[in-house]
This record gives sequence, structure tokens and C-alpha cells, in this order.
Amino acid sequence: MAGAIRLRQLASAAGSEISVMVIEKGGDIGNHGLSGAVVDPKTLHELFPGEDITGGLDAPVAGDAMWFLTPGGKIAAPVVPPVLNNRGKYVASLNRLTKWLGTKAEEAGADVFPAFPGQQLLWDGDRVIGVRVGDKGIGHDGKPKPNFEPGPDLLAKVVVLGEGPRGTLAKTAVAKLGLDRDRDPQVYAVGVKELWQVPAGRLGAGDVIHTLGAPLPADTFGGGWLYGMNGDIIDIGLVTGLDYADPSTDPHALFGQLKQLPAIKPLLEGGKLLRYGAKAIPEGGLHAMPRLYADGLCLIGDTAGFLNGMRLKGIHLAMKSGMLAAEAIFGALGKGDTSAAALADYETRFRASWAFTELHAARNFHAGFKNGLFGGVLNAALGMLTGGRGFGLIDKLRGHEGYACMVKITQRAPQALQHRSAPDNVLTFDKLTDVFNSGTMHDEDQPAHLHVADTKICADRCTVEFGNPCQYFCPAQVYEPHFTQNNGTVEGKLQINFSNCVHCKTCDIMDPYQIITWVPPQGGEGPVYTNC
Repeated sequence: MAGAIRLRQLASAAGSEISVMVIEKGGDIGNHGLSGAVVDPKTLHELFPGEDITGGLDAPVAGDAMWFLTPGGKIAAPVVPPVLNNRGKYVASLNRLTKWLGTKAEEAGADVFPAFPGQQLLWDGDRVIGVRVGDKGIGHDGKPKPNFEPGPDLLAKVVVLGEGPRGTLAKTAVAKLGLDRDRDPQVYAVGVKELWQVPAGRLGAGDVIHTLGAPLPADTFGGGWLYGMNGDIIDIGLVTGLDYADPSTDPHALFGQLKQLPAIKPLLEGGKLLRYGAKAIPEGGLHAMPRLYADGLCLIGDTAGFLNGMRLKGIHLAMKSGMLAAEAIFGALGKGDTSAAALADYETRFRASWAFTELHAARNFHAGFKNGLFGGVLNAALGMLTGGRGFGLIDKLRGHEGYACMVKITQRAPQALQHRSAPDNVLTFDKLTDVFNSGTMHDEDQPAHLHVADTKICADRCTVEFGNPCQYFCPAQVYEPHFTQNNGTVEGKLQINFSNCVHCKTCDIMDPYQIITWVPPQGGEGPVYTNC
């Protein structure tokens, strides 16, 4: 949205006729927008200089705290690290902010089309020339139903992909063009969150609390948050790194444990669950970002890894990336040249911007947690003192692929299963109940949008080697492995409840064999993250 607005601003100022179209897979703009979120407004001020930018925001941050949680209580940090000083920032709903930006984009002259999922890139050799929108009205047997509508082919001089983390089209383009060559592999986390209506006085509007420690094991990256929003609503969530070792790790179950901790439970008791959601987060940092451009193509936002894990923020960076891409595209269109050579100006602008400076200072943040929580915290502190250098004052710590960190059950017995308790349906809920509270809807009479390349691997190898971790890492109970072992032979099937999917992309990311591919369902379907 920020990129579309910026391109239309430039075109209007120059008296140019540039057609800008934004397509969105959600049924309405913002339906699939999910984040914490504490928003740094600096990009909004740049995009709308001198204007009121609070229309899409909630409450200004009133106070910061950091808690180290234990099974019995909390230890409050006497001083909040400077990178987590949120004075001047806003707690916000990404859903509402995106809707507001959608209105601003239309006012600027952009065409905005929800329920238009990009299903396939259109190519001329190695040049991207457009996007094919997914068909509607295809039955589960692959045949057109009476309500069939073919998806159009949308041609463009430049296609900008802001699909969020692990974007379907971006994944294809990066692989085909080698845009991640000589880069670290991207590593992800998954955030699971809920909104709660609570009795007055539990947490003030604008109060921000970040947590470390319980319920996460010391060798698992992540942490929690509680944000006070207007109307006595608490935004609570937990981030779990998708580079854990234990294949029975269940981010949804860990989130339930967070809510039951003595330091957290009193804040929610007597309240009511309003909404649930989950989303993957690109944590790899600067070294894991792919090349941002190709012939007729730019990558922005989470798709390109614009997220500062150390500050726990990405919205301002995502918007800035859209603006930088728009400025490069405007120049390329003016020259009549949208080749990679012309669009390389996007990278040049990025490296000259505050966004690069910010990401450079946090470049080794996530990689430091390969040594566990305390090693990661020590590395982060060292980085703040040395301009981002890591352990041993090394300029670049080596990243790693998260799914490759999972240890086979033949080498280490799963531990997480032993600490799991049944939901009480008051404070904690099963996955299906939470899916209901995400507003997720999919027509079940359509082809599954979760493609497993070879379910024989699930049966013969994954059952024995990893214990089918898809049943744990999915926060929506999409995957139900029904396998049994008889005399060394595995029998049964993998049931895929695709209609439960909340579009978090965790399965595409964390499957140990990388045989799951997430693609958009037919247009407009999925979660409805109202006020999330």
C-alpha cells in the first residue's frame, strides 16, 4: 500500500499517467493483516508529510517494560534496552492500519482489488511480465463448478511482490532467478496471538510489555508480548523460533502455557477471547535478504526480509521498502527501461537509507541465539555496543536453515509432549476453537491449497524419524497423521484439513523434508483478522 501510494504521489507531481494496481488475496483489504503490533510512525510521516497519520493507529505508547518470566513469577528488568524504547510509537492493529492505507491508496488514484490472489507469475524468458490471478469455482476434483470464474492475466511493466513471509510467487522467482545466491538462508519464527477484552484497569492503553523466558525452553528462540489497546483490550502473543530442535514443539501449546503463568494469568482472568491468529516472521536479518530486484520485478516487505528482530518491528520497514521500490520504479518508467539494471536503483536507494542502517545494526541478532537464550541476549547486548558485530566481534555470524535444526527422535527423545496440558476452555483453548475465533472460512469443495509432494515420505520416513511434527507446528490443526507401525511397516494416511488454515505458512517453512508447498486458496478466503 505504501509503495502504491508513493508511486501515485510521484506520478501526480510529475503529471505522468501511471496505472497502479494492488491485488490482495483476502476478501477485504486488511483481512489477512496480522501483527503485534507496535508501530514506529517515521515512515507514515515520510509518506504523508504534515498530515494526521493516526487514523490507522490505536494508542500512543505510554510505558515500556521487560519481564523475564519463570514458572513461579517474573523478574522485571530495571532498565528497558534502548532498542525497545517505544516512546513516540503506537500500539496498533495491522488489520485497521492496512484498511486505512487502502483507502489512502484509492484516494491517491491506485486501483485496489481484494479477493484477487496471485496464483502464478507470468514470464517472458527470465523477465516477469505479470501475474495470473487464481480461478474461482473449481471443485475438489479439479473440474469447474457452475459458479466458475477464470482468473485474469494481469500484465505489468513491473510486478512488486509484497506477499508477506514465504510468499508463494516470490518463492518461485527467487528459486528460478537465484536471487538468494550468496545469501544466508532465511530463518523464521511463528507468532501466535489473541485479543482479549478484559475488566477495566488490567493494562492501560499504550502499555507495552515484552517477555523472555518461560514457557520457552532455554534453547528455543522467542518471547512474548502484551500490549494494552483502547477499550480495555489486551493484545497478547508468543513468538517461537522455527529453528528449534525438538520435533514435538507446539507453538500453540506454548502460547497456552504463557497464559497460565502466574505473572500473566491475573491479567486475563474474567476476560473474554475476541480473536486469534498466527503468522510467520522473517528473522534472518540483513544477511538473509534476497536480491531485491530482477527484470520487471521488485520484492518488498516481509517477502524480502524487511524486519528488525532486535527491535521486534517490521511494519515501518515494510512500508519504507515499498516507498523505495516505488521511487526506483518511477525512475525506470521515466527512462522506458524496467530491466534489472534499471531497477537496481532500488537496492542503491535502500543502502543509502535509514532502513539499511537500522537493519545493519541488527544483522547478527538472530544468529546469536544458536547458542541459546542467554548466549543470544549476550550477543544482542554486544551488538548494541559494537554497531551490530557478533560474538568475537565478527562482522557476520553464519545463519542457518531452521528446519534443518530439528533433531530426529532416534537421536533425542521429544520433550515438549511431556509438558502439555489439556485446555481449560476458559483461559486456554484447543486449536479448533482458536481457528473459529480467527474468522477463517474456506469452501471445502475446492482443491486443497496445501500441496504435499509425496505423502509416502510422511508415512515411511517422517513417522519414524521425526514423529510427524506437522501435527505440532501447525497452529490450526490442519495436519492429522493417521499412521501406525505394524511389523516395521507404516500404514495409514495423512489427513489435510485445509479449511482450518490460517495462512501462517509455518508448514511450508518447517517441514523437515521441504515437501509442503502453500499456495493461495480461491480468492477472498481464509482468516478475517478483525482489529488484529
